[in-house]
Amino acid sequence: MNVKGTAYLTRKDTIIKAFGEERWNSFITKLTAKDKYFSQMIMSVSLIPLDKFILFLDDVLKEFFSNDNTHYWKLGEKSAEFALSQGGPYHSYLLTKDIKQFVEAGMPKLWSTYFDGGTFTARFENNTIHITIAGLPTKHIYFEFLVMGYVRQALIIFGKKVVEHRVRGFSLGNNDIYYKFELKDS
Repeated sequence: MNVKGTAYLTRKDTIIKAFGEERWNSFITKLTAKDKYFSQMIMSVSLIPLDKFILFLDDVLKEFFSNDNTHYWKLGEKSAEFALSQGGPYHSYLLTKDIKQFVEAGMPKLWSTYFDGGTFTARFENNTIHITIAGLPTKHIYFEFLVMGYVRQALIIFGKKVVEHRVRGFSLGNNDIYYKFELKDS
């Protein structure tokens, strides 16, 4: 499985905005000393091997967030803001005004803009959005917290108030991820 360079560049943008370019450059210098893979230019279309991306994520968490993996949720929210807001690379996904279409057609496309593996499903029924992720080669908490933070923020950007419910997740020791997002009156 590979992660598309867009995910890396989104993390980079988020870190630079929060901590400054000098701190980012220092971090990348240390990461490159650890793994030469990161000495190359990573573009949005680059395919990053999952093991390299996990190394990057783990080091981001250590360097900037005191190893607190709940920050993945916040990074997911910031990633959605970056990607889906006016002028963002995936803002066009929000042009539909039909929540069911956005959830069932748009969200799986968003998954595939970042990852070339795993199975992401999104279903809308009875004012509840069901998100599942399965078939991942590793059970890294990133896939749960960051992706669900992204989904939640995407729904907020779409104009919805939501309450999320974790049904299954890597954080609970499960082999897949299943969250429900209940829509509230906007």
